[in-house]
Amino acid sequence: MAGLELRDVTHVFGGRSNAAVNAIDDVSINIPGRKFVSILGPSGCGKSTIFNIVAGLIKPSQGEVYLDGVRISGMVGFVGYMLQKDLLLPWRTVLDNVILGMELHGVPKKEARARAMPYLRRYGLAGFELKYPAALSGGMRQRAALLRTLLYDTDIILLDEPFGALDAQTRSHMQEWLLQIWADFDKTVVFVTHDVEEAIYLSDQVIVMTPRPGRIKALVDVPIARPRGPETLHWPSFIELKQHCLGLLSYAPVPDAASETV
Repeated sequence: MAGLELRDVTHVFGGRSNAAVNAIDDVSINIPGRKFVSILGPSGCGKSTIFNIVAGLIKPSQGEVYLDGVRISGMVGFVGYMLQKDLLLPWRTVLDNVILGMELHGVPKKEARARAMPYLRRYGLAGFELKYPAALSGGMRQRAALLRTLLYDTDIILLDEPFGALDAQTRSHMQEWLLQIWADFDKTVVFVTHDVEEAIYLSDQVIVMTPRPGRIKALVDVPIARPRGPETLHWPSFIELKQHCLGLLSYAPVPDAASETV
């Protein structure tokens, strides 16, 4: 399973006629295959910029991105990418939304539908295959969008606050569902969130970033056994990690040269 690496990545927006904005500065990340890693940081710290660079939508001003040791900077199609908005196409049924990635990879529609149907049944969308997105709840729309991303069939999945717009109860259910589907699909997941509990609960490691320009402030390992459940949130080890991350998010000044590994 491919690992993802960013080496000394910096990105500056604008310049010349527009004032330059240094979005991220000297970001180096190494994510082994099959791991679940979350990125925490304040708004504007460059989390989405990192995702856009990894997805090949932006070429970094400096530094490189590697997938399993192969340089992919500025190249699209190597990762699956899901935004907070589900972006389901309203004129396509749930089934035809889910198979969109496969179609883009050249899989004939009939074959793509046959491949997708077992996943819709397994992951809570049975009976909604021929419905249109307007008929779905927020949580079900996110399920469909996530299945579409997973069935795009890349080893790396980028999830940019996919549960941010959901109510607390639905969000909790979606976290449980995501952990199940991650284990089943055996992918590498990079997850952006503003929620400290969510980051720790889901992840093998949490990356904490500084305010803009975004730098890596800390890499916090999460040595909590899986499978995890709602009771995990009350374990002393979980509470200790949560307090540690909240302390890091106080954004006291950090020396330019260092990041912390816990």
